[in-house]
Amino acid sequence: MENQQIVQQSSESSPLKLNLKRTIIIGFAFFGILLFWQVYDSWCSPFLTRLFQDAFNITDAKEVQYLVGIIMALDNLAALILLPIFGKLSDKTKTPIGKRMPYILVGTLVSAICFPFIPVAFHYNNAVGVIILMAIVVIFMMMYRNPAVSLMPDMTPKPLRSKANAIINIMGYIGGAFATVVGIVFVLSQYLGTETNKDHTWQYNNIWAIEIPFLVASALMIVSCLVLFFSIKENKIAEEVKLDMERGEAMSEVKGIADDNQKMSKNVKTMLILILLAEFFWFMADNGIGTFMQNYTISYLQTSSGSNMINTIVGGVGSVIGFVVGGIIASKIGRKWTVFGGLGITVLSLLLWSILSFALADFAKGSGEYPWYLYIVFFVKGFGMSLVHVNSYPMVVELCSSKKIGQFTGYYYASSMIAQTVTPMLFGLLLLNENFDFTILPVYALICTAIALGIFFFVKNVETKKTDFKKGLESLDQGD
Repeated sequence: MENQQIVQQSSESSPLKLNLKRTIIIGFAFFGILLFWQVYDSWCSPFLTRLFQDAFNITDAKEVQYLVGIIMALDNLAALILLPIFGKLSDKTKTPIGKRMPYILVGTLVSAICFPFIPVAFHYNNAVGVIILMAIVVIFMMMYRNPAVSLMPDMTPKPLRSKANAIINIMGYIGGAFATVVGIVFVLSQYLGTETNKDHTWQYNNIWAIEIPFLVASALMIVSCLVLFFSIKENKIAEEVKLDMERGEAMSEVKGIADDNQKMSKNVKTMLILILLAEFFWFMADNGIGTFMQNYTISYLQTSSGSNMINTIVGGVGSVIGFVVGGIIASKIGRKWTVFGGLGITVLSLLLWSILSFALADFAKGSGEYPWYLYIVFFVKGFGMSLVHVNSYPMVVELCSSKKIGQFTGYYYASSMIAQTVTPMLFGLLLLNENFDFTILPVYALICTAIALGIFFFVKNVETKKTDFKKGLESLDQGD
């Protein structure tokens, strides 16, 4: 008994350390999530555009973007309802394989099976089939997404979550980059390119050009899920990290957090609302670009979609650099100012894009050339937004106890899903105005990000407290 007390006291006095191996394995969940979304966002919008153009015999892609936006938004609306539900359910679930894993397994399996059938339905010009399959896939991805993301804060003490989130986001962007490279579809540029589809015969040829990225995404989602299942034993790890998690709660930067035994304080509730509101607007910008950038490339610039794929990789490189330094910067200046700085960098990049987009509109529109400045814009934007993403989620789950991580993860993703519901419809409706074209895409994103920046300025840490935990590489524990 005396020896156990000595060990416990030693553990309590030692600095908290991040388990690198376990964090990377948990990151496989995010690998699957971003892999899926990269393929989904890159292809579904152009699919719907072509299908609606054919259905209504419309030659100008701009005229059907409001319909594309509505369909993309309806999927997200269903997810908006389900995200908090699955988060709260998984918080209260108890099974021999853990509280998150059942949702991860079922969600991955159904999504992975249905996902490759989306391009099949498109190939046969079946708009209804594409829409139904998109809805099924998105709903079951929400069953998977919330519990998968909740695994990190489940097993990571509060002071270390920015660094853990950085590692997990890097894993996610590796998944997104992989999807882009596969979807590399240098073949995609031939399948949906402007020179090979003027007579619409592209719909009935070379189905494998678009099927392969979906098949690869499904296969890797299943592989990443299996790696997670066989490597992360939730119940066992929960017992192993119990003491560190309790220490992390005591070291929390916020007082009056949400718990089963007490109400959230007014100040903490205000902080949560401001973070979620700012998040809504930066996702309005981010998702607006993600949803319409492929159409911007194909319909406005009239160049191959392969150029946009390369640009996505360039943006991903900027993001990975941001993820590497984001946690380190936050440990020095705090999460709030790191997020604020990231939003400021993003505003500057979008301002540059907006100015050059109008200044060089005559050169860019219909030129068949991909503007060189977009590579710079997306690299800087990727870096800025990575500083935001790596710290904003830990700020939200900082406001609750370990008993409500799934519920607060649901709030975080519900805010983003509301944005992803609104922004496709709103931007699509803007394009119906004869005075607007795709030139307004960067301006739209700039306005939304600037609003997020203004809101986030008013986010205040309820309590700022220095915590004694190792920084940099010293914080990474190589143990199992």
